[in-house]
Amino acid sequence: MSAVRLWFAASRPRTLPIAVAPVLVGTALAISQDELHVGAFMAAIVGSLFIQIGTNLANDYSDARRGADAEDRLGPVRVIAGGLLPPRRVLVGTYVAFAIAIAAGSYLAAAAGPELLLVGAASIAAGVLYTGGPRPYGYAGLGEVFVFLFFGVVAVVGSYYVQTERIEWEALALSVPVGLLASAILVVNNVRDLETDRRAGKRTLAVSLGRTRTRRLFTTMLVVSFLGPPAIALGGGLSWWLMLSLGALVLVPPLRKTVATRSDGPALNGALAAAGQLLALFSALLAVGILLS
Repeated sequence: MSAVRLWFAASRPRTLPIAVAPVLVGTALAISQDELHVGAFMAAIVGSLFIQIGTNLANDYSDARRGADAEDRLGPVRVIAGGLLPPRRVLVGTYVAFAIAIAAGSYLAAAAGPELLLVGAASIAAGVLYTGGPRPYGYAGLGEVFVFLFFGVVAVVGSYYVQTERIEWEALALSVPVGLLASAILVVNNVRDLETDRRAGKRTLAVSLGRTRTRRLFTTMLVVSFLGPPAIALGGGLSWWLMLSLGALVLVPPLRKTVATRSDGPALNGALAAAGQLLALFSALLAVGILLS
């Protein structure tokens, strides 16, 4: 495998819609109010992407050190556990990814205010402490909560703020379905890894709830996400064009069926990719609906 393909695999491309989707939605809301700064938009995309990539690399490094990535895991081979990259090189890659995110954040802070440096620092800290540090919150069942907060609320509202330098209720409301669908990707990941995580002492939400209740939670998250756009339209902030996002419902039945009935790695790896595609399509259609409002 070439170095480029190796690092691309290490970045976990199936999870990257988590980084792009909220920026598209927050920026679309700003554009609908006749405000767009292309430089800030590009910096937000770069910053969000590299926070996610840095988080994935840090997770690979920390899980390998803690023994969570055992040989019998059902997901794709991790680069350290699979012997594809040495731990030190992955750690350097983590530093590089976060350095790029910091550079993008510095540009945003210069453009929209120094408070964004605090937001960026908190986002990077959340990425590192997911499976790193003395008490990783990913091992305590809080991963989904932090994904919702940082790749839902913070990312959507922050992307809107860097364009407008204000916070509106519409941005907060739009962050809810985006954050829930982003968290749903992690739910699929943790349903797949439930048994190996339990043996490694990694008490994810799926380990704590069990497979059946986690599957019900996944379904609930999907339902609430798709109730979001009509609820926002009813609130009067944006028009019924938001209903375009419901076009993504076409992806839901096969995804839900797989998560609800399968426990094998190949099927749930496919579901993980499908959950990322659902977030991407939902957010793209939602952004178009916002622009048409």
